[in-house]
Amino acid sequence: MSSVHIIVVEKRSDFRWPDPGSRVMTAEEFVSEHADGRTRQRKVINLCRSYDYLSMGYYCSLLAEARGDRVTPSVETILDLQQKTADSPRLSGLNRLIGGLEDVPRSVNSLSFHVFFGQIEDPELSDLARRSFELFRCPLLEVGLERLESSNGWKIAQLLPLDPRDVDPARDSVFLDALERFTRRTWRPALVESAPRMDLAILHDPRDPLPPSSAETLQNFVRVGRSMNIDVELIEKKDFSRLTQFDALLIRETTAVDHHTFKFAKKAAAEGMPVLDDPTSILRCTNKAYLSELLQGSGIASPRTRLVSRRTLLKLEDVLAYPVVLKVPDGSFSRNVKKAESWKQFQDIAQAMFKESEIILVQEFMYTDFDWRVGILAGEPLFVARYFMTRDHWQILKHGADGKHEEGRTEAVAIKDTPKAVLDAAVRCAKLVGDGLYGVDLKENASGVYVIEINDNPNIDAGMEDAVLGDELYRKLLGHLLRQFEAPHEAQPATVQAGLTSLPASGYLKTGSD
Repeated sequence: MSSVHIIVVEKRSDFRWPDPGSRVMTAEEFVSEHADGRTRQRKVINLCRSYDYLSMGYYCSLLAEARGDRVTPSVETILDLQQKTADSPRLSGLNRLIGGLEDVPRSVNSLSFHVFFGQIEDPELSDLARRSFELFRCPLLEVGLERLESSNGWKIAQLLPLDPRDVDPARDSVFLDALERFTRRTWRPALVESAPRMDLAILHDPRDPLPPSSAETLQNFVRVGRSMNIDVELIEKKDFSRLTQFDALLIRETTAVDHHTFKFAKKAAAEGMPVLDDPTSILRCTNKAYLSELLQGSGIASPRTRLVSRRTLLKLEDVLAYPVVLKVPDGSFSRNVKKAESWKQFQDIAQAMFKESEIILVQEFMYTDFDWRVGILAGEPLFVARYFMTRDHWQILKHGADGKHEEGRTEAVAIKDTPKAVLDAAVRCAKLVGDGLYGVDLKENASGVYVIEINDNPNIDAGMEDAVLGDELYRKLLGHLLRQFEAPHEAQPATVQAGLTSLPASGYLKTGSD
């Protein structure tokens, strides 16, 4: 059963809009209800009149967190808003997003506008509205600006929480549009909707030239999800503020630790949302130095590998058997992977790589016509493919100096037709990382099977990795997330303690003049 969206107000009359499905309740009702026996997590939007410390609004957010509900605003946000001043670095960081105010008369030295769930009509202020909600997740915000004395510019003066009575009736449609976008539910009586079993967000980057899943593949997820009564929405980096309104997250974008994908994964995990891939898997898989130590320490066959720094580089002059492969630890899609045929070439490549990382990997070169790729989900094989080397090249991806790339062909293989030694090695090493979704790369030669890498966020593409299983591959992946979400929520101890942790017609309300 999908999680439930509810809105909490101090008086029923405060929410003057339609209430399909009786999803609005008063603060008194919310505070007095009992959580005993309730197994479904709820998504609570707290629209009380005040969030002052120990007020009814404060207690609604506090109790929601204690009951395991996902609430907006959180207690942390409430306290954060109360403590922020105009000189706060977080507020001042919003100033560069202020735009579209050049035509405001010089006699106007202050103004304010209302933001609903990070939304505003004026496109010139949309970035500021979105970012203010990302930083201070308060559903209804008044953003106050004041003119800079030294220029024609503006700065953030304050952010104030609002309540539903502050919404101008002329902007009701704007409010409802923002509410529906945030909750992904209809709040108008004309449409009757049945709740899906799960709301799934798929994080992707439509501008990525080498995405882990193509646009066609993402639509397969949407289509198969619909057949399973799972509502799938494709989201991007800009949708971070909406993440908690989903039930689960599937990342289909190339991951990195110093990247928004890691931020999304951490946020989802912190909120108790099923997520593929989880932040621990991203942290472990995106660094080849970690994986090398993990494999060697576990006795899993892999190419001989050395970790090299500038200081230890010269010690390798007489000990390497060429060719060797050099890698920057956090590279992906064969980027920053080079082959050296001599000591001179080795030094040149290494010195260039040291500009990106203080540690690089030097690995024994093993050529095979193809690499095995075994997709592992929750410790079990999900798919198998052969990735063939590109023509006249030693890698499955060949990057050109002009930014273009050439890719070898992919051949899907049935799990039952895969050598047992390949499957066993893939399952064994994936379990060392976690129980998420992984793509294990292996080479097979006369000496045996060798694990090359363990990848989080492995490629899944229509006509390639899914060529054997077809829609069943997507059903298995979506079913895994659905089972995680629908598993009964175990009671969690309450850890929150009280006290912790012409102007455009776009919502301007007040102006101040000299």
